[in-house]
Amino acid sequence: MEHKGYTLDDTVDLSGRPVLSSTTGKRKACIFILAYQAFERFAYFGVSANLVIYMTSELHKDLVSAVTSVNNWSGTAWITPIVGAYIADSHLGRFWTITFALLIYAMGMGLLVLTTSLKCFRPTCTDGICKEASTVQLTLYYLSIYTIAIGSGVLKPNMSTFGADQFDDFRPKEKVLKVSYFNWWSFNTAFGTLAATLFVVYIQERFGWGLGYGISAVGFLVASVTFFMGVPIYRHKSRKGKSHAKEFFSVPVVAFRNRKLQLPSSPSELHECEMQHYIDRGRRQIYHTPRFRFLDKAAIKQEKTDASNPPCTVTQVERNKLVLGMLGIWLLIIIPSNFWAVEVTAFVKQGTTMERNLGPNFQIPAASLWSFVVVTILICVPIYECYFVPFMRRRTGLHRGIKMLHRIAIGVAIQIMAAAVMFAVEIRRMKVIREKHITGAKEVVPMSIFWLLPQHVLLGLANTFLMAGLLEFFYDQSPEEMKVLGTAFYTSTIAVGKYSNSLLVFMIDKFSRKMSGKSWIGNNLNDCHLDYYYALLFVISAFNFAVFLWVQRGYIYKKENTTEVNEFEIVRAEKTESQVGKA
Repeated sequence: MEHKGYTLDDTVDLSGRPVLSSTTGKRKACIFILAYQAFERFAYFGVSANLVIYMTSELHKDLVSAVTSVNNWSGTAWITPIVGAYIADSHLGRFWTITFALLIYAMGMGLLVLTTSLKCFRPTCTDGICKEASTVQLTLYYLSIYTIAIGSGVLKPNMSTFGADQFDDFRPKEKVLKVSYFNWWSFNTAFGTLAATLFVVYIQERFGWGLGYGISAVGFLVASVTFFMGVPIYRHKSRKGKSHAKEFFSVPVVAFRNRKLQLPSSPSELHECEMQHYIDRGRRQIYHTPRFRFLDKAAIKQEKTDASNPPCTVTQVERNKLVLGMLGIWLLIIIPSNFWAVEVTAFVKQGTTMERNLGPNFQIPAASLWSFVVVTILICVPIYECYFVPFMRRRTGLHRGIKMLHRIAIGVAIQIMAAAVMFAVEIRRMKVIREKHITGAKEVVPMSIFWLLPQHVLLGLANTFLMAGLLEFFYDQSPEEMKVLGTAFYTSTIAVGKYSNSLLVFMIDKFSRKMSGKSWIGNNLNDCHLDYYYALLFVISAFNFAVFLWVQRGYIYKKENTTEVNEFEIVRAEKTESQVGKA
């Protein structure tokens, strides 16, 4: 097989023909995908980074309402990847789902530029008194940003997974390169985000929202063109066999039907196909694991088996176990995901109350301080990739350096440290407010905005471990036929984090108003208790971290049968020669 030079993982070109390993995929294909990611994140964060400021200053919404609206919008952008995963895995495939989503995204960007540029689509102010946005104005604005959220959401799991598809797991060198790919994916995400938070946010506040969103639209156009430039050298996973969703749901159905049967003493007595069966179908066999044993009943062999209702294979059962295992980790990442909501809502509004001047003529946009989160990621990712991973690889013998869940745990631990710093800084800000007798919402607290820098840097360091770690974990641990769903697990944790943060803010607002008649997170942050909010985040994060450490100790990683690669190569070569001959 090696002398033929074809890929070993059954990847094909856009026309469904086998592809040569030397001329397709790998880093040369990922250059286009990673460049796309940088420009698309530039476009997306050019819209989202300053959204809470736009809603309070241009649409004249109160702070709690604006924070809730931003979190709900952002949550939609991170929950719709589930839809994108289903469409790609069950119907269109990754490439055509990406193409479809880019069209939706483009329509949203165009409508947003229109609604923020033309005066007739924005509320007007007369003598300092601003009218509320009309129903039509709000409808068009929300239609534009939610169209962007849907397009972006469908893209998220497919693009990162499509990039990972460019590496052949059956070639050891490419498998190592795939680990680096996830780190550089995070790096390019951070780079595009940094450009947006420094450049676009400043343009929006200094020269106008329409121009700022127009620049974001240009960034999206460049991203789309860059992606399609790589079409001739992309590898595509071939889509074969039954509906993955049907196979997935058949396991609990058969297990329930066999609930009264006794499990055999040895897993080897359960129903499983020969390795050749999986080779012929371009799939991978998964070894049995001793967790979720109730599902093993779906693979019990019976003397009299109905041909229309055969038992499931061990591999089918293990796919379901993988999803259940990931679900447990997913639930424990909801609390850490709250910090990604706090970074772009509470931090931004908190920064507007502080001293932001740099010289007599320049004022730092509060949203731009978030760029320090991104700068930290840009600095730390290369250090992690070039120094930390090789050092730990020599110590542990693991090709990743450390286990994926250990990487995630380090990120969560740093988040808890950041929460403690957030609380301490807010205590300091409240002390200055009392000393200076500041009460007005628009009064500036004589305390530099750079007091917020340590918490931004810590969260950037946490994201270095957490974001790429989560993406790699959910991709790696998902069944081979459901890789996009695995990536959707990652994006949906962020979505649920956004929604849960909205719920947390709502509950805090209602509780604090009922108890003291004044909200902890009101419109006037100079007369609130944001410190209580940060303290609550610290407590629930610490408790959640303790549970995470307990769960990860018992987690069993996926074990695929890749020991018969030579046999796979021979059969794959024969199949390839046959397909090329027919073509």
